Amino acid sequence: MTAAPEHKKKATLIGLVIGFTKLRLAALVVLSAALCYIAASKEFSTEVFSALIAGGFLVTAASNGFNQIMERNLDKLMSRTCNRPLPAGHLTVWQGLFIAILCGVCGLYLLSEWVGPVPALLGGFALFSYTLIYTPLKRITPFAVFVGAFPGAIPPMLGWVAASGSFDIGAFVVFGIQFIWQFPHFWAIAWIMDEDYKKAGFRMLPSPGGRDKRSAFLIMVYSFFLIPASCLPYFFGISGMVSLIAGIVLSLLFFLQAVKLFKQCNIPAARELMFGSFVYLPLVQIAMLFSK
Repeated sequence: MTAAPEHKKKATLIGLVIGFTKLRLAALVVLSAALCYIAASKEFSTEVFSALIAGGFLVTAASNGFNQIMERNLDKLMSRTCNRPLPAGHLTVWQGLFIAILCGVCGLYLLSEWVGPVPALLGGFALFSYTLIYTPLKRITPFAVFVGAFPGAIPPMLGWVAASGSFDIGAFVVFGIQFIWQFPHFWAIAWIMDEDYKKAGFRMLPSPGGRDKRSAFLIMVYSFFLIPASCLPYFFGISGMVSLIAGIVLSLLFFLQAVKLFKQCNIPAARELMFGSFVYLPLVQIAMLFSK
């Protein structure tokens, strides 16, 4: 009779940690680092790759955890976040700090000892800038999306540098693609969640008018920039023709989704663009991997 409650307690604890560290988001972030590591590798190292995955995941989990600690009172105001562990009262701030610090220290240690000092510095910069610069700016200015795009584009660069051992042109190409991609990606989410964000005072859409033609136009413009950006791996000799064709086709399809949002300016079109962004980035990186 006592086994069931014990099992339920453990499952609940695991669920709280998963919710606090945003497991699915962390997994998506680490995926881009992993794909770019493989794409840049001349001699694949299982040890380095495993440490990259584990360290990158832990650093991302720490960033997500610190973000939730800082925004716990604001999360209570939004329907999307009110059931997170901290605002719902399932975790205390001190418990959250313990988890976030533990993840951050362990993640940076793995990167430093097994991947290299430069990847560890990149991970530390991403953790610092996401937590202490991007997070506070979200309530002040839409410029926060631009600031947040820097730590958001670190994972592919981190993976590339871990494999190549240097900041070569490939590292900046994969950084640039993910940097540009984040604008239509985050703005599509902000379009869907605009009313909820306003409850917490977050200013995420680029136009003061929120869901208007100006915001949709900027989303469309940044989506268009992905077309030439996706050609850079081929033109710099990082990948082959398959990557070029796939990049152009995927970018055009993504751009057409942004055009649809500009024409319709509604939530269904923004949701379609959001799901398109989830598919776009890993497919571009996979095409680059198989065409190197």
